[in-house]
Amino acid sequence: MSTTANVKGHQIRLRSRCHVADRTLGLQFDRPAGFSFKAGQFVEMTLVDAPETDALGNSRAFSIASAPHEDGLMFATRIRDSAFKRALAAMNPGAVARIDGPFGDLVLHNNPRRAAVLLAGGIGITPFRSIARRAAWEKLPHQIFLFYSNRRPSDAPFLEELRSLEAANPNYQFVATMTASQVPEYPWPGETGRITADMLSRFLNGALSPVYYLAGPPSMVSGLRAVLNSSGVDDDDIRAEEFAGY
Repeated sequence: MSTTANVKGHQIRLRSRCHVADRTLGLQFDRPAGFSFKAGQFVEMTLVDAPETDALGNSRAFSIASAPHEDGLMFATRIRDSAFKRALAAMNPGAVARIDGPFGDLVLHNNPRRAAVLLAGGIGITPFRSIARRAAWEKLPHQIFLFYSNRRPSDAPFLEELRSLEAANPNYQFVATMTASQVPEYPWPGETGRITADMLSRFLNGALSPVYYLAGPPSMVSGLRAVLNSSGVDDDDIRAEEFAGY
């Protein structure tokens, strides 16, 4: 994620936190007055009075998982053993952080005649949750396909919520796939394996002039870009955001 100039900082207060998947924390903050953003954008969050820090400091980039019409700001993150993540996980309701932004252009294109194909891996789902919720709320005419790859269902933040949005938006199709060789929690009825050119072609048959959006670990993003390029998709029709661990 990269940042740009002309930014206004805001203070945000934690409302609540919960686990949204295995090793994945969801954080709901009050939305400050005057803060606006586009679905798919991100902020730089700085922890105030963090109990510990490291060489990377107390600021990190986070995609906004909530939609622009909502009165709160939702973020989600994998829990790792780093000073920043330990301080984040220790925050209690009422704790304060600072955000700068919004940044980024991983936002839905304007032309509703072109399909949007969203390809997410793991925690890379956060900007696409915002986009999918906005599209359902505003009843956007865009045809939207969301492909979501995880190892197991328990690793997938917002899995059932994203599936349920199909009932709210007839222009939206959700395709989840699991890459683990076995899914022990319960029989998985959906797709398995990585997102491939064959999987995309089975679901995108008839999709008009798609624009592709990629978000996830760097290796997944680069791999999907290669898959798309080998299928004849030009880089001008691909927008990508990499989610590195910290």
